[in-house]
Amino acid sequence: MFLLGDVPVDPSAPDARQLLQGELGRPEYQSAKPTWLDQAASAVEHWLNSLVLPSGGDFGGILPVLATIVLVALIVVAFIVFGRPRRNRSAPVELGSLFGSDDRRSSAELRASAVKAARSGDYRTAIEELYRSLARRQAERTVIRIDPGSTAQDVALRAAVSYPGEAGRLASAARVFDEVRYLGASGTLESYEQLVALEATLRDAVPAGRERIGAR
Repeated sequence: MFLLGDVPVDPSAPDARQLLQGELGRPEYQSAKPTWLDQAASAVEHWLNSLVLPSGGDFGGILPVLATIVLVALIVVAFIVFGRPRRNRSAPVELGSLFGSDDRRSSAELRASAVKAARSGDYRTAIEELYRSLARRQAERTVIRIDPGSTAQDVALRAAVSYPGEAGRLASAARVFDEVRYLGASGTLESYEQLVALEATLRDAVPAGRERIGAR
């Protein structure tokens, strides 16, 4: 705030300019400056007001159309500037189709089924169920998205983006899953144990992208 003694009685032009710049640089003036969105809205309003429509014609329907076009344009600009809305990771994930089956079991239920099958020596079922558990767990955590047509290979590729260090093991697990499910392979204890280790590693692992965000 200026004191009376700080202001020359008859300031020169440079002094007056400096005083004005200092005054306008104060926080209350800066915070009152319009944002880019305010300026855009003002420009649109000015443009609409400047339109001169011929009299005597039926032009009543033009302005709503123009307003709609402008609104869509502003939405597109906002989408470009701010990006698409992010999914709320705390929202529940809808369970459904999983590798061609309508399977609504949770990852924990699928894992328990795999353990039960392995104890009885049915490694084919154990591998199928455990890979399903791995995929469902990553979907529950919104690390990956599983669509109705997603394959085991799709899941492995998507998960590898978040866990690049496990890309090889993910690809191998997807291949074993396809072999036991579609090619009639019986599965082995070794393959099952390798999948057990991978599933346990990824169950609560921090994806690469979220790890960088947390480090900030």
